[in-house]
Amino acid sequence: MSKILLEAPVFSVQAALDAAHLGIDRLELCANFPEGGETPSAGMLKVLKSELDIPIFVMIRPRGGDFVYTPKELWVMKQDIQLLADLGADGFVFGALDAKGYVQESACESLLRAAGSKPCTFHRAFDASVDLQDSLKKIKSLGFQRILTSGGKNSLSEGLEIVADLLVQAKEALIILPGGGLKPEHLPILKQTGYLKEIHASCKQLLAAENQFINPELSFSSSPVDFSKHLGINPELVVEFKSLL
Repeated sequence: MSKILLEAPVFSVQAALDAAHLGIDRLELCANFPEGGETPSAGMLKVLKSELDIPIFVMIRPRGGDFVYTPKELWVMKQDIQLLADLGADGFVFGALDAKGYVQESACESLLRAAGSKPCTFHRAFDASVDLQDSLKKIKSLGFQRILTSGGKNSLSEGLEIVADLLVQAKEALIILPGGGLKPEHLPILKQTGYLKEIHASCKQLLAAENQFINPELSFSSSPVDFSKHLGINPELVVEFKSLL
């Protein structure tokens, strides 16, 4: 069996550099972890492409919340794809649904055209769709290379059997990319299908920030912000995943 690729989502320049140094095979570059990922800055991609030689797929998501986009939001997404492609993005990660929870084929077609020949992943909007089987067929026919999924559940711990079934259904026609709370102990079950080619694991940990003063009276939103920590990469978790791949 060929090597299974390990992709990690990263939300900062330092996390991306650390992930690459630790042997992550591909990055999913995002902004705004609390919202599940949004489009990162062009500057971040430009810096990372000058520093790293591993593939960087870029999240294209103009806001958090649902995946039903207005024509103007889709226009923004197309512009982001074109701008980030010019800066060296190796692939893109996006998805769009209609108001009833089905894959919005015309929106996806438009975004895929903007991406040109660059590979595209349909992200966990798949998990938010009303019918996973219908979504699988549509995403395959649209020309996406892979689907990032936790099986329509909050995490892979809950959706593991569904993801294993999706791997068998997709076979060689489409890469099913298990992600969303992936743990090393999930891998034996997924590998048993014979179709596991890639995994998506954040390998994240909270790192102490360098700031020495924290204003106890300050919060930027109704959800408390911890100014003493930021997201980083857990070296031990990366090593554990790679040893199992």
